[in-house]
Amino acid sequence: MPISIDQKILREIIMDHYSHPSHKNKPVNENEYFKVEMNSASCIDDLFIYLKVKDDIIVDALFDGIACTISTASTDILCDLLISKTKREALYIIEQYQNMIFEKPYDEECIGELIAFINTHKQASRIKCATLGSEGFKKLLENNEDEK
Repeated sequence: MPISIDQKILREIIMDHYSHPSHKNKPVNENEYFKVEMNSASCIDDLFIYLKVKDDIIVDALFDGIACTISTASTDILCDLLISKTKREALYIIEQYQNMIFEKPYDEECIGELIAFINTHKQASRIKCATLGSEGFKKLLENNEDEK
């Protein structure tokens, strides 16, 4: 972890995305989106993840449902990062984020504010919360070759 990362700033990033998520919403026209439900037996998390892809570019990413602070914030940040990316770029971002969560080498340049979850490994019970959204997006990107 870079020395310049302030724990207070990391908490502020998480709380801002939890309190004011930009992408927590149902799509107006759900049939234009891929959708998957993701939940956790160990937390209150029960999210619907939505992804709209056109010409191999993610044009929108949303989520809706009930989730804890970690799930909500990480999914909201992922939405920010994935919009305007190709499927391949999005999968790379997800892979790098999950590498960080599981303490593997990762490319810090592409994960942006997801760096706020760098210490998640210290609380094993929060790993599922931190990866719920990324697993949902990964599932949608890998399982839906046809675009909507």
